[in-house]
Amino acid sequence: MSASSGAEPDDVPAARRSAERLAALVGRATLHPPVAATLAVALRGLVADGRLPVGGRLPAERELAAALGVSRVTVTSAYARLRESGWAASRRGAGTWTSVPDRSGVVAAFVPGSPRDGTVDLTYASPAGPPEVADAYAAALEALPRMLPGHGYVAGGLADLRARVAERMSARGLPTTAEQVLVTTGASAAISGALRAVAGPPPSAGRGGAPGARVLVEHPTWPNALDLLGELGAVAVPVPRDPRAPDGAGGFPAALHRAARETAPAMAYLVPDFANPTGAVLTPEERQRVVASMEQRGVVVLADETLADLALEPDDDPSSRPPLAASARPGAVLTAGSLSKSVWAGLRVGWLRGEPSVLARVAASASRDHGALPVVDQLAACVLLDGLDAGLVERRARLREQRDALVGALRDRFPAWDVPLPAGGLSLWCRLPRGTSSSAVTDAAERHGLFLATGSRFGTGHAFDDHLRLPFTQPVPVLLDAVDRLARAVADAERAWGAPTTTRTGALMG
Repeated sequence: MSASSGAEPDDVPAARRSAERLAALVGRATLHPPVAATLAVALRGLVADGRLPVGGRLPAERELAAALGVSRVTVTSAYARLRESGWAASRRGAGTWTSVPDRSGVVAAFVPGSPRDGTVDLTYASPAGPPEVADAYAAALEALPRMLPGHGYVAGGLADLRARVAERMSARGLPTTAEQVLVTTGASAAISGALRAVAGPPPSAGRGGAPGARVLVEHPTWPNALDLLGELGAVAVPVPRDPRAPDGAGGFPAALHRAARETAPAMAYLVPDFANPTGAVLTPEERQRVVASMEQRGVVVLADETLADLALEPDDDPSSRPPLAASARPGAVLTAGSLSKSVWAGLRVGWLRGEPSVLARVAASASRDHGALPVVDQLAACVLLDGLDAGLVERRARLREQRDALVGALRDRFPAWDVPLPAGGLSLWCRLPRGTSSSAVTDAAERHGLFLATGSRFGTGHAFDDHLRLPFTQPVPVLLDAVDRLARAVADAERAWGAPTTTRTGALMG
């Protein structure tokens, strides 16, 4: 008898309702072979992002199997995988309940946990901080005394920081004043604030009130944007964007226009430069078409420019691609940016560029959430922006070396995989061979001390389980170690469901 099938509750309808609720969260349509691995990954994600409380009891295996339309053996296997990886615990006669493994500290599906010796974590794409960060904070502390006579609450951010951001945008071809810049706690706060202001439910609806508007999103896209839209009650409308696909029928701009015409969205969330995870880039001509199309349909565009500085080809000049808002009328495009990818994610300084009326709504909401921004961080950001272009030369060279090493190792070890060479950004979007599941590979990889994100985290429904996002933000020796672990994990996963091996077998030794 399994651990979760001991004491069955007397209230069978209540148990059935609990199983049905969990089945709805998992999504029956998202389960595919190998189903046990897919289910385990889905349940782990629900715990990680807080939709299943830690310590909450999971439904009995029989009830969940019936609710999902799978065999009880499948649920038993999924629960066993959760226990083995630390995401569940059980006691005979008391059932199975959710837990968090020792490596955690994870509070959301895409917030990395604390590092653990002997493991490699590729679930996030953020480089290590350069030495100039420490120098910038030292300079910020020297400047701090002149700020102390004030109360420290600076609406919208320090004037010096807003002026520097405005100057940088102007230099890229988007004339900007300091009044058009709002400083935020990273780009994530800028993006969430903009989505709430334009696509969230009306203030009178409150939490759980009337659903928000439709929002176009490139597909695949940044997972946290999808999560946030779900929290807002907004409907994500996916628009395929594949840089390797033929530019037929007008390509991405045409697909975006069709989606806007058919769904009447309030907003479109786009990453024009080196999109996460695909690395796709909108050309200058595509930018003009996108802006004209969205203006025609009355759709506000939120352009995420956090990766715009990370062009990796030596002859690529980012200034040749002006910001999306440069082609738009005032108010048609909101632009989010930060120093998290071009400098360091630990520096929580971002910004939103837009018209003051919109920024005021975003600022009011942010003030209620967290009050004022840390002054020292903003002073450090001023120093880092002054030296950003010089620092980017070295950063791009290092990322280019890491990208090329990871691409080479993957193409050698996995000849059947489609491994792209992106022109910039921080990660690869690898297509797996037919019949290979990233959910199963991710599940197996944890047993080899390698932590990955499933491809389906970057899409809606069960899309992209045939993809893996692999960041190249770690040093080359770590990336090569990760490929070794990945090869062993893929071999384990393929043996588990009897698929032909897609690795070079000679590389699996050691």
